[in-house]
Amino acid sequence: MVSIVDRLCSVVMSVIIPSVTLRNGAKMPMIGLGTWLSNHVDVRSAVESALEAGYRHIDTAYA
Repeated sequence: MVSIVDRLCSVVMSVIIPSVTLRNGAKMPMIGLGTWLSNHVDVRSAVESALEAGYRHIDTAYA
């Protein structure tokens, strides 16, 4: 269940972080968390923290 604090944080982050509109009409935040070159233990913790902070753009691409 999402708490009111989590929801409020998400709303605030969506207002503060600018986004771009993709060709398919979807919006993508311009600021996100990149995980390249991180080990899996650090990535898990970083992604959990980022989601708790309101991040919605998590780049997990592997080169």
